[in-house]
Amino acid sequence: MPAAAQGAASAPTPQAVDEARVLGKSVVRAAKLLGLSQRRVAEILGISDATASRLFAGKYTLSRERAKEWELALLFVRLFRSLDALWGHEDSARNWLESSNLALGAAPVELLSTVQGLVRVVSYLDSARGRL
Repeated sequence: MPAAAQGAASAPTPQAVDEARVLGKSVVRAAKLLGLSQRRVAEILGISDATASRLFAGKYTLSRERAKEWELALLFVRLFRSLDALWGHEDSARNWLESSNLALGAAPVELLSTVQGLVRVVSYLDSARGRL
């Protein structure tokens, strides 16, 4: 296959580019509304501080091809949506994240920097939403 044809076949579709842009903007918006720093977002997504800075500046696009950061970004947005559904995205959600939680064994925000911790917090919130 000619090189030009190979490049065209692997180029992201417009839908994929839009999806990636939306996910990136959602992560940044959620982080800002929850009062989380760029460094904390870098820890959550498993990316460097410099990459997080570019993400916040709109100069870095998440990609499905980087599966770990993509899936962690989706989980983070799911966390935000659950918090928003339960407490709104203002002070109540931030206070819940920063407060000690007996069921989780720590303040939820402390757990977000590991995959296991993020999954535990999201699962906890999912079960809380299920009771609504």
